[in-house]
Amino acid sequence: MRVYVPLTLSGLAEAHAAGQLGDGPLVAHAVTPALREWYLSDDIEELEYAALNRAAHASLRLLAGDPAAPRRRVVVAVDVPDRSASVDPGRGLDPAALGEVRVAGPVPLAKAAAVHVDAEDAEADVTAAAEALPAADAGDDDARFTVDGAEDHELLWFATQEIPALVDRADAADRADRADRADRRD
Repeated sequence: MRVYVPLTLSGLAEAHAAGQLGDGPLVAHAVTPALREWYLSDDIEELEYAALNRAAHASLRLLAGDPAAPRRRVVVAVDVPDRSASVDPGRGLDPAALGEVRVAGPVPLAKAAAVHVDAEDAEADVTAAAEALPAADAGDDDARFTVDGAEDHELLWFATQEIPALVDRADAADRADRADRADRRD
């Protein structure tokens, strides 16, 4: 089964250093019966794309909780045995949980099929969306529009061999950002 694990660039760096995704069960997204029913589609590519987008939204939530992480959504596509991914039966058709699965972890990063990451030009919209999430969750239509603005950006596809370069670029950007903030304080 292909699952989509939401991360941040900082989380990807940690996974790369550890050689695995997570220490225990992972929250991921996949083509589940509830996702199939919600989207009313038999096209597996369309359903996989929907699961990827659900994971991208979960990545946005991770960014909202980690203001120090670079403002780019990250999703790792991983192939796992069907028996290792399970749907929480208590969530049913809860729209917030569509496609959500728990993966018995950790999962070796070597099992990753690809990494999907926002382009640099998405950072402003992703930053605004992460900041607007609490208001959007509370029903604010303007905030919801801002969150949807991040979804207008397609995630770029990277081969797993490119993970070290992604991590290095993120580290370099993070160092530059910290230096810029320090300069502004002085």
